This record gives sequence, structure tokens and C-alpha cells, in this order.
Amino acid sequence: MLPRLTILPRWRPPVASAGWWAVVLPLALMLASDYKLRSRDVDQAVGGSADLTVLVEIAVYGFAALYLYYRFGLRPPTRPTTGLLLAAWAFAVYWAMSALWSPFISLGIVRGVQLLITMCVAYTLATRAEPRDLHRLAHAFIALVLASVAIGVAHPFPRTSRTEDRFNWLFVHPVTAGVYLAVAILLTVSYLIRRETPQHRLWHPVVYLGALAVLSGALIATGTRGAAAGCAAGMLALLATSRGPKGRVDVAVLGIAVATVATLAFSDKILAFVARGETAEKLASLNSRTELWTLAMQAYRQEPIFGHGLGASRGLFLDDIGLGGGHNAFINAMVDNGAVGAVVFCSLLLTLGFVGLLMARHRSLRTDAGLLLGILVFFLVNSITTEYLAAPANVSGIWLLLLVAWMEVLRRQGGDPVPSDALGGGATADEDGEFRPAGAGPEPTDRVVG
Repeated sequence: MLPRLTILPRWRPPVASAGWWAVVLPLALMLASDYKLRSRDVDQAVGGSADLTVLVEIAVYGFAALYLYYRFGLRPPTRPTTGLLLAAWAFAVYWAMSALWSPFISLGIVRGVQLLITMCVAYTLATRAEPRDLHRLAHAFIALVLASVAIGVAHPFPRTSRTEDRFNWLFVHPVTAGVYLAVAILLTVSYLIRRETPQHRLWHPVVYLGALAVLSGALIATGTRGAAAGCAAGMLALLATSRGPKGRVDVAVLGIAVATVATLAFSDKILAFVARGETAEKLASLNSRTELWTLAMQAYRQEPIFGHGLGASRGLFLDDIGLGGGHNAFINAMVDNGAVGAVVFCSLLLTLGFVGLLMARHRSLRTDAGLLLGILVFFLVNSITTEYLAAPANVSGIWLLLLVAWMEVLRRQGGDPVPSDALGGGATADEDGEFRPAGAGPEPTDRVVG
């Protein structure tokens, strides 16, 4: 029988999408918050002085809020609020409210409003976006970071004495650049190894490999040890959860092999990266962070319940040690927002991790869930030496709420049912080692709407 010939390709319905706003708005907030064409001292920021760059940043956040209002209006939610969204709203509202008793009230109010706008963007994504939108956002983020690396190589900006030997771009601090690079690396690896949902790949695998090489080299060049350690931990979490039980075996085997080869072949380079030319005294104090944390705990004991207010840690320690911020997300939360804020912050992180683990049990969702858990683990490890996760208007804080939105999109997408009694009743194991009950029929491939 001869095959049927067709002149025109078969028509396929377009993939559901919320629109390009789901990509443009989050990236615009990140660019406005972190990408600067000038550098200024911390005391100028906490003093409330605003230059053209600050005004542009505020204008971008204001445009995002106006766009959401004119596009979707202000109306109560039409569906029940989940525990994850409730935890995210509690975090955003309390953080913003704490600006009212901050000693640097101008800075606190601006950051509080920016946090609420970011939460509104994340909530709109969570309730209206489709999986395609989040994957386009992820690819746009990778492309943005690759373009940033090219800018840093082609036109290095003047650097301070502390960062003259570390790679960055524009006036983005190497620590912030390390966050961008590490998140982009995790995204790239996820799209490179995904098998259950290859349709989410928008580029050829060779492009992902090239991007991974460029991003990895740039991350090492930043000399950001916290981001490098967090990226390694996030990679382990991503590989262990993205492919189910088989992925955990791969992580164990490859992890041991890579660690052995790296220790034997590159031990001198690894030690040089960790030491970064600093003295033993500097390394022991984590670049004066331990001294800063001692001062931070003293400040926490002064206002243990509600904290000093949003943005207070940016200026409380300037006179004593010359550093702004808590340089640890959890210590920063305790100083700025007290015990109440620390509980709200940790509740959001725990809820996000718990929901991610539940999503990872579904075969059709575990690739994306593993990616989100990998990024979350990266932020937790990186937060040991930087406060960005507990501070508004930066890439870490924005991505934290994007993780919430992405988890909610996965929940709305639904997944294959998990057997309630997988180990009994004649259950059998599939090719990945996951158990299926007897008589369950063929493995589900279609999306189940939850």
C-alpha cells in the first residue's frame, strides 16, 4: 500500500500560552534590580538618595504593576488559595509591613513595595501561566546570562580593589553574577538531560552543551565560592530527582567518579579557587562574616520579636565593620524581621521543598520538579554566605517567588496518579524502578488536569 502524500503539513493546535508578558515582566524586574551602569557606596543607598538609575528601577516596577492592573484588573481570587501561595503571600506582606518600623524607612518602603509587586507578578504567573510560558522564561534567562557574559568579556567595567581579579559584567557584583550563572547552569543541565518531556527543549542539544561550557567557565572566573558550592549541591539534587530512582543511582556512581578524578587531577586548582589568594585569618573568618554575624546577633537580641524592620541590616553594621547586609539569609531575616519573620521565611522554604518533593513523585512532572528543587537547594547553600534570598529586589528574591509560581503551574497541570499501595497486590516495577500496581494498564502519557 502506497503511503499517502500531503502537500501541506498537518495542522496542529497552538500550544497554550498566557502571552509574552510572562517572560518580559520577570526579566525586566531582574534587569532593573541588578544591572547597573554605575556603582555607589552602601551608605548612599540606606540614606534614601535616588539617582537616575534608582528612578529607572522604580519606574520599571511601577510599569509592571500598571500592566498587571490594566491587563487583569484587581479582583479577588476565583479559586481556593493553596498552602504554598498562602505562605508566599504571608512572607511578602509581613516583609513589606516591617518597613514601617525600619530605621531606614525610605529604603524599606521602596523595597517593600517592590516585593509586593514581585509577588503580584508571581501570583499572576501561578494562576494564569502555562508550562510553555515558564520554559520560554527559562530559555530567555539563559540567553540573557550568555549575553551578559559576552558583555563582560568584550567590555570589562572598572572594578573595586576587592573584585579586580574576579569576572563580572557592567557593575554587577561578582556574587550577584555568580547567582545568575549558577541558576542558568542548572536550567541548562535540566534541558540537556530531560527525557520525559523533550518537547520543552527549544534549542539543539549542541547549543545547550556550548552554553553549559561558557556558563561554567564564567562561574569559576567570578571566584564566588558560595555560588559554586550551591551550584554543585543543586546539581546533585536536580540529577537525583529529575529521573527518579534511576537518577539517584546515576548520581551516586557519577558523583564518586567525578569527585575522585577532580581530587587527583585538579586538587591544586580547587584549593587555589577556595583560597582565592586570601590569608588564613581571612578564610577562618569567612571574609569577616563571622564578625558581622556576631554583631547581627547582638542587634537581634535588641528586637527579637519583630526585628528592626526591612532594610535595617543594610546600615546597622556600616559604622562598626563597613559591611551592609547580614551576609546570611537567615541571620538577615532575624535582624530585619525578628523571630516572626524568620518563622514566616522558613515556612515558605519548607512548604516549597515539600510541594516539590510531592511533585517529583509524578513521572510526568518530576523533571520540572527536580529542576525547581535543584534551584531551591542552590539558594539554600548560597544563602549561608549571602543574604540575597531574604532581601527583596534582586535575582535571588525574584527567583524564590518564581519557584512558587512554577510549582503552582505544575500543580494545575496535574500528573500521573501515584499508586497508593505500590508495594502490595502484585505490583511490578517499570524500567526506571518505579512500582506500578497489578492491572494498572499501560503507563500514562497524557496530561491529567488537576
